[in-house]
Amino acid sequence: QVQLVESGGGLVTPGGSLRLSCAASRNMFIMGWYRQAPGKQRDFVATMTTSGRTNYTDSVKGRFTISRDIAKATVFLEMNSLKPDDTAVYYCNAQTAIMKTDYWGQGTQVTVSS
Repeated sequence: QVQLVESGGGLVTPGGSLRLSCAASRNMFIMGWYRQAPGKQRDFVATMTTSGRTNYTDSVKGRFTISRDIAKATVFLEMNSLKPDDTAVYYCNAQTAIMKTDYWGQGTQVTVSS
């Protein structure tokens, strides 16, 4: 089965930066990130296709950048100008092209606090 392993989470002060990474056992058509804050639903953050097409939720546009290393089946999320509202568990997601089957990582905690 497909395995996704996230890393790079941690504690940062407002305005700081973090870089998340997710290493997959194989590439998928779409790879990206979702996040879930305490007491909230899991929300879309950003995705990127194998051809380089990206999509971002409005709240992170201009602050977060998604990228992929296709050769290493890895997706990254560079997070800048972090806000307390960005605090959440961030989950890596990968989706197949035809059946749109979803695979999920275990999550990595991001905490933005002064």
